[in-house]
Amino acid sequence: MSATAGSRARRDGPLLAVAVAGISLSGPLIAATAAPALAIAFWRNALGVAALAPAAALRPRLRAEAASVRGRALLLSLASGAALAAHFALWLPSLSLTSVASSVALVTTTPLWTAVLLRLTGRRPPAAVWAGSLLAFAGVLALTGVDLAASPRALAGDALALAGGITSAVYVLLGAEVRRTTSTTAYTLWCYGTAAALLLAACLAAGVSLGLGGGAGGYPAETWLRLLALTAASQLLGHSLLNRVVRGLGPSVTSTALLLETPGAALVAAAWLGQAPPAAAWPALALILLGLALVVRAERAPGAPPSAPPGAADAPLPRPRRPGRPRRPERPERGETTR
Repeated sequence: MSATAGSRARRDGPLLAVAVAGISLSGPLIAATAAPALAIAFWRNALGVAALAPAAALRPRLRAEAASVRGRALLLSLASGAALAAHFALWLPSLSLTSVASSVALVTTTPLWTAVLLRLTGRRPPAAVWAGSLLAFAGVLALTGVDLAASPRALAGDALALAGGITSAVYVLLGAEVRRTTSTTAYTLWCYGTAAALLLAACLAAGVSLGLGGGAGGYPAETWLRLLALTAASQLLGHSLLNRVVRGLGPSVTSTALLLETPGAALVAAAWLGQAPPAAAWPALALILLGLALVVRAERAPGAPPSAPPGAADAPLPRPRRPGRPRRPERPERGETTR
């Protein structure tokens, strides 16, 4: 491993921890936000774009990176945004149809679907990746339990949550592929923008209130503050940092780390909402961490395929050449542009 790659790997671990902490705030914040699920999904993506766009517009380098996303990278970014929109649109409504335990247990099958999709696309995850993913998922089940009800309404909610886990795996895999050659800011702008546009269309088609009208149709100030907090914590610190580290850590490690959201949300709810965490929270956390350690070790083992070519997404964009001028030697690679 090169010095640059080693330095990046040392940064990715703490950034992943911050991302998981931000995503762990998602459940308690959504539960405390008095707005429809689809509207919450739309606003967290739309406000995320609104926060990133000025920084990209004011910095020529970031503006050039966002404008340079074309061809395959652009198509994959749009597809990733569609997968993210589908994840939110499927999972959030499932919480009102089935039990929270069933919904969480089924949506957190993401690392298992990630391994399956990797196998279908020609990559063979090591056996330790499968073992670690299953062990971490067992930790989630130890915390949530299995409560698959037999009513048609509950089964519909279970199906939505399971589909939410599959689309989350697609989102992680597509993001890892795009991040091979595209910076975090450029990718997230296209991804979040696509998700926001699709979720807006879904809200309008379903007649969901977006809280912009006056009187009974508008959201109270407290709801808007919670939407801003959700965007800052779960979207910008959560999903954006996941998009930052997936290039170096790989989709298996990143998707398995997402399972830490379940015990993390339980601990946040205990500290913020006064809900005592279940007795299984700490053993579940230990199982998830052990499973994650197995996946990380397998992905970092000698002979494991690299997550991305060194420096592919972090290298600066080449400056256009002027006719008749000889090419100058390229500058050394710079670090990530989204600081």
